Amino acid sequence: MRRTERFPVTGANSLWHVYKTVPFWKVVRNFLVIQIARYTPFLRVKNWLYRVFLKMKVGDQTSFALMVMLDVMFPEKISVGTNTVIGYNTTILAHEYLIKEYRLGNVEIGSGVMIGANSTILPGVNIGDNAIVSAGTLVHKDVPEGAFVGGNPMKIIYTKEELAARWKDDFIYGSNEDDT
Repeated sequence: MRRTERFPVTGANSLWHVYKTVPFWKVVRNFLVIQIARYTPFLRVKNWLYRVFLKMKVGDQTSFALMVMLDVMFPEKISVGTNTVIGYNTTILAHEYLIKEYRLGNVEIGSGVMIGANSTILPGVNIGDNAIVSAGTLVHKDVPEGAFVGGNPMKIIYTKEELAARWKDDFIYGSNEDDT
């Protein structure tokens, strides 16, 4: 279950109320910082930009690949642990504007996490330490620590224990997937 705070609106859909919920100049600044970071190949610079200008919590040696799109309106609600990889063109959202309400939720990504390219992470989700998110996944609920998940809708492919057993077998017997 996602943990989001709900804010009802009346009249036009919630996106028409956007600048009542977040200051215009904050959005402009965040947009510029995120666009610079999306194209820079320097990981330390990206992390510095995110920490200083967007007020995100970003752990040491975390890597945001090219074209990662962070929430423009509420990036301070995103935290990422140490030694995590966020894959190419991944989108991380901390808000959603709907017809009759908007919702805000923290996104917490643990340490040692691998998020595959072109994934989307919705507001209010926690991704546990050492989890693996397959490329192209829509993360719409929490990911348990050490799990391997994928798909749309997201499903658990392997639990932490199943993945450990699989890696142990591959180490002992060797992987025969490429053997023909």
